[in-house]
Amino acid sequence: MSNVPAIDIGISAKDRAAISDALSKVLADSFVLYLKTHNYHWNVTGPMFQTLHLMFMDQYTELWNALDAIAERIRSLGFPAPGTFREFLKLSSIKEVEGTLSADSMIRELIAGQEAVTRACRAALAVADRADDQPSVDIMVQRLQIHEKNAWMLRSLIDSSPAASVKTAKGRKK
Repeated sequence: MSNVPAIDIGISAKDRAAISDALSKVLADSFVLYLKTHNYHWNVTGPMFQTLHLMFMDQYTELWNALDAIAERIRSLGFPAPGTFREFLKLSSIKEVEGTLSADSMIRELIAGQEAVTRACRAALAVADRADDQPSVDIMVQRLQIHEKNAWMLRSLIDSSPAASVKTAKGRKK
C-alpha cells in the first residue's frame, strides 16, 4: 500500500490520464522541435544567417522554457512526464531530418514543426476543455498563440510573392 494520497482535484482519474496522454504528445513534439530548431541555429548559413540565427535562438529558448511547464502539468495530474529521446520520438509527430539543409529548407521544416505542435496543442486543449481542466487549457492556449505566431513569422520569410501581401483574410485581393 502506498503512502501517497489519492489525487482529488475535481478531475476524474480517467480524464487526468487522457489529458496527460495528450500533454505528453505536446511535450514530445515541443522537445523534438526544440532540438531541430537548436540544430538549425547552429548550422544555418547563407545571406540570412544573422536574422535566422537570432530568430532560431529566440524560438528554441522559448521552447526550452515551455517544456518545464508542460511536464510539470503532467506531473500535477499524477502521471510521469516522458523524458527520454526514445519516448519523445515514439510520441512525436515531428520526424528528424538528417544531413545539412539549406536555410530555406530549414525554414520550411520549422514551419511544419510549429504547425505540428499547434495541432497537438489543439488536440490537448479539446481533451482538457471537456474535462474542465482550466490550468491545462490555459497552457495550451498560450502555446497555440506562440506556435501560430512563430509559424507565421517563419512563413513570412519565404512568402515574398506580391499576391501574398495584397490578399485579405478571405483570400480576395484588395
